[in-house]
Amino acid sequence: MGERSARVWAGVDAGKGHHWAAVVNEAGATLWSKKVANDETAILTALGEILDLADEVHWAVDISGTSSALLLALLAAHGQRAVYVPGRTVNRMAGAYRGEAKTDARDAYVIAETARHRRDFTAIDVPAQLAAELALLTAHRSDLVADRVRMINRLRDVLTGIFPALERAFDYSAHKGALVLLTGYQTPAAMRRRGRARLTAWLANRGVRGADAVAATALEAADAQRTVLPGEDVAAAIVADLAAQILALDDRLKRIDKQIRDTFHAHPQAEIIES
Repeated sequence: MGERSARVWAGVDAGKGHHWAAVVNEAGATLWSKKVANDETAILTALGEILDLADEVHWAVDISGTSSALLLALLAAHGQRAVYVPGRTVNRMAGAYRGEAKTDARDAYVIAETARHRRDFTAIDVPAQLAAELALLTAHRSDLVADRVRMINRLRDVLTGIFPALERAFDYSAHKGALVLLTGYQTPAAMRRRGRARLTAWLANRGVRGADAVAATALEAADAQRTVLPGEDVAAAIVADLAAQILALDDRLKRIDKQIRDTFHAHPQAEIIES
């Protein structure tokens, strides 16, 4: 990393699935430009990297509905202020910066550059009480995410001990249907006894999308293992319990995310944010 700057400007082109953030120095040179998933861990990682660039960071966001609520909540929770750069201003200024190949990257750069040159944009001020609430909620969410990672790792470890083919078959951190499967079936023999048609119906009745594909993948793994490994019954019960806990934790995370959004919408400038 190069020498730390005294101050920089960070422009964020906000989006539903991801944001693009660009950082410029006092000369307008780009110091940092990356796509950032609209996810707490990704945003916090980017926030840390950007704050490490300078003693003072000036943030500017082209707010786009509720998609930027988590981003703005995390900025507020970390004592960072942002200004609102209207989309029409970005569009007007973009023509002067045609050198950027990617539209998102260019827009983020334009937002940062516009904020560097102008001082008349509306600041998004978050009251102390609201910032404190957001800080508590986001910290709690971080703890829950850490708990989820720990439980996923434990589930995979236990499942490997009795049914390694099934452990390899799914990404349990991102596949809800696979977790639902494990709440009812954890061993090769149990899955073979159930059969594809009945297993598909069982999954579909529990709201699993692509139930037939999940059942087919599980039965393919079951057909590859005929050996009963030591401790299977106890391990199966642990796997089922962990899968149920992870699903319950996912529901808690959804509620926390909604609470974060609802809390941020108590922002006195919510009308601007929603515009």
